[in-house]
Amino acid sequence: MKKDIQFPQIEKVFVSVVREKDAEQWRVYLLNRSEKHLDTVMVTSKGYGIKGGEEQKTSVLRHMIPRIESGEYALIEPIDEQVFHLNNEYWVSFFIDGQLYDKKYIFVPETIIKENLSYIDELQTEGVLHQ
Repeated sequence: MKKDIQFPQIEKVFVSVVREKDAEQWRVYLLNRSEKHLDTVMVTSKGYGIKGGEEQKTSVLRHMIPRIESGEYALIEPIDEQVFHLNNEYWVSFFIDGQLYDKKYIFVPETIIKENLSYIDELQTEGVLHQ
């Protein structure tokens, strides 16, 4: 059954982790750079990894965004710097014209760092963009 479902390649939809300009808080956004709007966007997020020889994991969070217009973005969640040493996974599913799209974006440990920041036009700030 699952093998019969086709998941086309996702292009022009990105997850970004940004540090807010006037705050010490980091936030995760979903950016829609495609020409079409995204419907019924579902995101699950979790962190997992090993530190000091012990397994660590965060709670699984689920988010639903009814619609993201072309060229727009949506806040997924705030994220704490204390989990940057983990794999931070965002599993994103949505519909475009009735077709289901699905992709995992994984920020591997220590990739959310100052050296990886780039300017993100939509958010008018710097962040780490996952493609």
